[in-house]
Amino acid sequence: MSFEGKTVLVTGSTSGIGRAAAERFGRQGAQVIVTGRDETRGREVTAAVEAGGGKGRFIAADLSEPDGAQQLAAQAGRVDVLVNNAGIFPFGASHEIPIDQVRATLDFNVIAPFTLVAALVPGMLERGSGVIVNVSTMVASFGNPGMSAYGASKAALELLTKAWAAEYGPQGIRVNAVAPGPTRTPGVEGAGDMIDQLAKTLPLQRPAEAGEIADAIVYLASDDASFVTGAIVPVDGGRVAV
Repeated sequence: MSFEGKTVLVTGSTSGIGRAAAERFGRQGAQVIVTGRDETRGREVTAAVEAGGGKGRFIAADLSEPDGAQQLAAQAGRVDVLVNNAGIFPFGASHEIPIDQVRATLDFNVIAPFTLVAALVPGMLERGSGVIVNVSTMVASFGNPGMSAYGASKAALELLTKAWAAEYGPQGIRVNAVAPGPTRTPGVEGAGDMIDQLAKTLPLQRPAEAGEIADAIVYLASDDASFVTGAIVPVDGGRVAV
């Protein structure tokens, strides 16, 4: 598995799953575009990518801004692999979530990836190759209390995964998604014991580490998955089996 000569853009790569993926791509020789709002963490991840043998580049990007995704795509230039990892996840009963927060979730989790794909796919089409990997969630496929807005946004992303695979497959572009189960990341540190409670519903009876999800992302982006497209790959500790 090698990404020598490939440019990989990982959104939300200053921490958690995105950071783990960025570092793994770097170890496989990729030029990795690290993105996020925190420049200090971005520089730290870029240094880690380079320490692992890859090339790192940081672009400060705020995908919650109306033109954030478009600006990121313009600054990124050529991208061979796009990983739509960045996401927000408001928790709470549907009647308690402010409607502007629902709109923000859809904008961040659906519109931003759509915008990036629309901006970067033309270059992939010209080259006749490219890979897109979307990061979804296990709760995109079943109802879970308190996760309606988040789950709905990721269900939309899974449909886009299949639509883009059908649209662009004939031109040599593969599009897949990973659907993680509960995963320990800095972004869920404030969720109390929710992660552990969700993990108890899994056959493996534990949360994932960020690197375990990142390994699946890197596989789907690699030539080892050359005949895999339009797939939603569960990386959920067996939740799909029960």
